[in-house]
This record gives sequence, structure tokens and C-alpha cells, in this order.
Amino acid sequence: MAQQVASAKRQQDLQIQYSNYKDTLQAIAQKIGDVEQEAEEHKLVLETLVPLPGDRKCFRMINGVLVERTVGDVLPALQTNADGLKKVLQDLVKQYRTKQDDMEKWKKKNNIQVVQQ
Repeated sequence: MAQQVASAKRQQDLQIQYSNYKDTLQAIAQKIGDVEQEAEEHKLVLETLVPLPGDRKCFRMINGVLVERTVGDVLPALQTNADGLKKVLQDLVKQYRTKQDDMEKWKKKNNIQVVQQ
């Protein structure tokens, strides 16, 4: 009887750990999607602004406030942001792969087989 209780407890612990891995992977994937979308928006704006003269008036949203600037003022900051987003995206993808590898090692170690219903 005690062995059955211990086995059920172990199975429950494994299920919780599996759910934690899946939730973490899903959260990272969501962040990746958000950063990809923002990076694409930056790319489109950069493609639009680069051919324009540097003294041309443009508007930029900063912390919810629309401010008037010139293309020459906005481009460097926009490029810096785009580069930062690329770095964040690379880090998130690396983090996702590491967590996925950890999960696969854990599944092998605990002889976990996922059954789809």
C-alpha cells in the first residue's frame, strides 16, 4: 500500500515537473513572438526612413507621448533599438533551446513518454 502511495506521489511530481517545463517553454515562445513582431515593426520603419533626407520632420512615440523630431535624430536611436531587439531575440531563442534540451534530458532520465489524447 505504501509503495502504491509513493508511486502515485512520484507520478504526480513528474506530471507537475512536465507541466512546469511546458509552461516555461510556452512563455518563452510567447516572448519570442512579441520580440519578433516588434523587431519587424522597427525594420519596416527603418526601411521607410533611411531613404528620406535627414532634416525631414518626423514624429516618434516616446513613453506614450508623440514628439516631433527629424529623421536624422530618430534613425540612430531606432537602429540601436533594432539591434537590441535582435540581441534579445537571439538570447531568447538560445534560452528556449537550452530549456528544451533540459526537458529532453529530464524525460530520458525519468523515462517519460508523452501520450497524446
